[in-house]
Amino acid sequence: MTTTILTTKGRIVIPADMRRHLDLKEGMRLCVLEEDGRIVLQPLNAAYFERTAGVLRTKGKLTRALLAECRKDNARER
Repeated sequence: MTTTILTTKGRIVIPADMRRHLDLKEGMRLCVLEEDGRIVLQPLNAAYFERTAGVLRTKGKLTRALLAECRKDNARER
């Protein structure tokens, strides 16, 4: 188990080995969820959107729009 500290600004540090393993990059957006009293961070990447495709019954239009937005964000960060 790895521990981290919550700063006065509400920030935490995700250990480098976890970031590498999960391919988390600086500036990547994460979804923050509360589940059963736990904080869950979900990377908003292509795999996330592919898993949730069809949930809103938009025939993939929303998923394609979100993926395009992620690609734009990634391009701006480079």
